[in-house]
Amino acid sequence: MGEEEDTVEELRRMSGYGGDVIVVGGFPASESESESDSDLASAEIMVVWAIQGPTSFAPNTLVAQSSLELRLDACGHSLTILQSPCSLSTPGVTGSVMWDSGVVLGKFLEHSVDSKYLSLEGKKTVELGSGCGLVGCIAALLGGNVVLTDLPDRLRLLKKNIQTNLHRGNTRGSAIVQELVWGDDIDPDLTEPFPDYVLGSDVIYSEEAVHHLVKTLLQLCGDQTTIFLAGELRNDAVLEYFLESALKDFAIGRVEQTQWHPDYCSRRVVLYVLEKKSKRCLADDSSLNQSC
Repeated sequence: MGEEEDTVEELRRMSGYGGDVIVVGGFPASESESESDSDLASAEIMVVWAIQGPTSFAPNTLVAQSSLELRLDACGHSLTILQSPCSLSTPGVTGSVMWDSGVVLGKFLEHSVDSKYLSLEGKKTVELGSGCGLVGCIAALLGGNVVLTDLPDRLRLLKKNIQTNLHRGNTRGSAIVQELVWGDDIDPDLTEPFPDYVLGSDVIYSEEAVHHLVKTLLQLCGDQTTIFLAGELRNDAVLEYFLESALKDFAIGRVEQTQWHPDYCSRRVVLYVLEKKSKRCLADDSSLNQSC
C-alpha cells in the first residue's frame, strides 16, 4: 500500500490552461517542493519512459516525411503543409519536414479550445522553431495573433506555408513570420507586451540547444505567459537536462494524453506546460474551477 501511495501523481491547474496537469516540479506548496531540480527531472524521466515506453513504438506515425506535403483537417479547414524531405540529408536540418510532436501540439490546441480549457482568441502567441508552420497556422485559425519564428534559412518554406493556408481571409487571428535565433537578444516587438502564449514542438533535441532555448523562454515570458512544449521522446538525457535547467525558473506540468485530441496521440510524444515561478496565479485545490 505504501508503494502505491508513493506513485500517486499530484495534479494541479495552471492559470493559462484549464485542464489538470501532472506536477513535474516548481509549484508552490507542492509535495515535490523540497526535492532538488535534479531529482525532480530524473524522476520525471523514469515515469515517462516507464509509462509510455516510447522506444517500443514506431516514430512518425502521424506524418509522412517522404512526402512533399502533409494534408490535415483542423479548425474546419483543410491545411496543406509543404515539406522539403531532401533537407533531411543536411546535418542539423530537421525543420523542413513535419514531426509527430507538431501534429500532436496543433491538434491539442484545437481540442483544448473546443473543450473550453483554452482560449487563443486575440491572444499574442509566439511559436519557437516553427519549421513548416503547422502549429502556428492552427493557432491563428483559433484566433491567436501569432508570430512564427525560426532560423533565417528556414523562413522561406515557413512563409510559403503561411501564404498557402492563411491567405483566404477566413482566419480568425493573424500570422506573421519573424527571424529568431535562440540565445540572441529578443526583438522588442516580441516582448512589448509579453506573449500570452509561447508554443514549441520538437525544440528539445540537444544539450547545447537547451541552454539557448531556456534563455529565450526566460526572455519571452512575463508573469502572464504560458508555454506549451511538445517533444519527441528520443533522448532521455537531453530531456532530463532540459527539465533540470527549466525547473530553476519555471513551474512545469505534464498533460496526460487523455486531454489530447483523441485521434492524435503518440506514445513517443510528451506535452508540458510551463509558467514562470514568479507567477503566483497557480490554482490550489480550492479554486480548481476558477480561472485567474
